[in-house]
Amino acid sequence: MGRIFEVRKHTMFARWDRMAKQFTRIGKEIAIAVKAGGPDPNTNPALRRCFQNAKSVNMPKDRVEAAIKRASGKEMENFDEILYEGYGPNGVAILVETATDNHVRTVANLKAIFNKGNGTLGNSGSVSFQFKKMGVFKLKPEGLSQDDLELELIDAGLEEMGEGTGENGEAVLVIRVAFNDFGNMQKALEERNIIPISAEVEWIPGTTVQLGEEQAQEVLKLVDKLEQDDDVQKVFHNLQ
Repeated sequence: MGRIFEVRKHTMFARWDRMAKQFTRIGKEIAIAVKAGGPDPNTNPALRRCFQNAKSVNMPKDRVEAAIKRASGKEMENFDEILYEGYGPNGVAILVETATDNHVRTVANLKAIFNKGNGTLGNSGSVSFQFKKMGVFKLKPEGLSQDDLELELIDAGLEEMGEGTGENGEAVLVIRVAFNDFGNMQKALEERNIIPISAEVEWIPGTTVQLGEEQAQEVLKLVDKLEQDDDVQKVFHNLQ
């Protein structure tokens, strides 16, 4: 079993800023999950996934509970999940997932960031065809027989399994499934008492772009600016 394909991660975001951003992102995911399926994680798989992801970034329990409480209140703002598409410098394809309560503000901010970063915000469908929307589960490899697990999870929609890295560079086992099989895989892992480090929906590029270091840093600078926007949840690109 080989190493699974991963795109380059940026390194410009300061640690504490990145942590605060992750807490905000997961807080919005909790709000969306609670609005859609209620505050009980036993009957809300999306909320259980949020709990796993909160734990993976060391989000304090009281902040998780506060996010659930806010989401259960009548005054909680409604977030719309919108995917924006564009190109960065040197033709790198970029997808930006947002959760916003003000579409006009979000698109204006993203357009300005793309323009300043020598990129272009495109129309819907202009970039996403180059990516595949997939469920991505990261597991601790200790105590797992990868060959046996691979056979067991095929019926749950397993498409790819391989070695990867976690948030802190640690070795993890990465499982990928088609987006429509996300729930099936989550259930299959729960039935085997396997608790993922994280369970995310990601856009995986079909092909990647190779650039020199200076050109790559120009792209990563744009990615960093996009990630810092308050309405942005995640940014995906095809820079190798």
